[in-house]
Amino acid sequence: MFGPEYAALTIAILSIIAVIAFESMAVSTAMPEVARELDAVRSYALAFSVMLTLQLLGIVLAGVWCDRSGPVPSLVAGQILFALGCGICGASTAFGPFLLGRAVAGLGAGLTFVAGFVVIGRAYPETLRPKVFGVLSAAWVLPSLLGPVLAGWITTTFSWRWVFWVVVVPAAGALAVIVARRRQILGDGADIEPSSRDHREHVRAAWLGLAIAVAAGLMQWGMHDLELRWSPRTVGGLVGLAGVAVCAPLLLPSGTFSMRRGLSSVMLSRFLLPFAFFGTLTYIPLMLTGERGLSLAQAGGLLAVGSIGWSVGSWIQGRDAFAGRRDRLVSSGGAALAVGLLCVVAIAHFGWSPWFVAGALAVCGLGMGLGTASLSVLALSMTPVADHGSASSSLQLADVLGSVIGIAGTGAIFAALHVGRGQDTPVFVTMWLCTAVVASLVIVAGRRIAQR
Repeated sequence: MFGPEYAALTIAILSIIAVIAFESMAVSTAMPEVARELDAVRSYALAFSVMLTLQLLGIVLAGVWCDRSGPVPSLVAGQILFALGCGICGASTAFGPFLLGRAVAGLGAGLTFVAGFVVIGRAYPETLRPKVFGVLSAAWVLPSLLGPVLAGWITTTFSWRWVFWVVVVPAAGALAVIVARRRQILGDGADIEPSSRDHREHVRAAWLGLAIAVAAGLMQWGMHDLELRWSPRTVGGLVGLAGVAVCAPLLLPSGTFSMRRGLSSVMLSRFLLPFAFFGTLTYIPLMLTGERGLSLAQAGGLLAVGSIGWSVGSWIQGRDAFAGRRDRLVSSGGAALAVGLLCVVAIAHFGWSPWFVAGALAVCGLGMGLGTASLSVLALSMTPVADHGSASSSLQLADVLGSVIGIAGTGAIFAALHVGRGQDTPVFVTMWLCTAVVASLVIVAGRRIAQR
């Protein structure tokens, strides 16, 4: 994949992912300070989930766009919106504009991720795809190692605003590479058959994408500041949750949520993994700084260790020895994630040293690396090339939807049970026990992938 034929394309894709990865990991470290300065501690999770909500819309639209026009327009628009959103976040003086910036960046990230997967499906032979996805996951490693630590230093030394502004220039550079290499990305297109989805199905998918984004936004509005009593906000949250429950099965392969064998279980596994992982990871910096007294830089350093495990898991799954056995890797990934999350629960409950969090997150990262990269390979290998746009869209939709519901769910628990700084350990334990149970379901779903 770094040979003469593919080197430029590989580097272009890696640069895009690296920019988004840096922003994602760095923001996790900076958010405690952002929430305090903008007076939004109870709405802490909303800053993450609103970005993911707009990613849902971007993902669905990108699937339609890529099927009809190829991946380049979606890649270009995605990078422009991502950079614009980060700029808005850095300039915000209130939580409302900050959320707007997160939404714009999320829309751009959604467009970018799906288009990137379509590029991989079209440009690389099937034998190279596991390695490409392995390197793609590893592209999160350097930003994940440096991002949290650098974000903590930038926030402490200068301002959290620069955590958002520093990604604008690299995003513009990645955009320039994509434009320069657009002919290589598109190829001659002679061997690409038309998508099996006609215009009517594309329009239906676009409207469903808008509907699920609105429903997810309503769900988060109702849950981000949840109180244990009936109110218009509570009702709105329940209506939004019902809307997601109705729309999601229509956008994902039939039988996804009943764990049907084959591609449906691929999508369910991709839903459950980020649900458990990001539902936990989002609140770890808040626990470390609020309950254990660590600095933002120290908390960021602990988060960074998890990326090492993710890199190792991605490298393992890319080995040729696992060809034909990726369903087992998915189950193993779910098991590793569940074990790592239970270790986080024990550290919080028993008051063990917060430095043990690094080891627990490394195990969690190992599970995510084994599972997510394997699922990407499986999704493309189980669908024809002409439908890689819709398959990639479904895969990313499941991923982001899992993250949205996981973060919204843990956010609802935190908002409802939140007591105050230094008194929330039981709340964190409750949240993370729930996410550990969700991770354990991946063990079963992985075994349902094989069509036998």
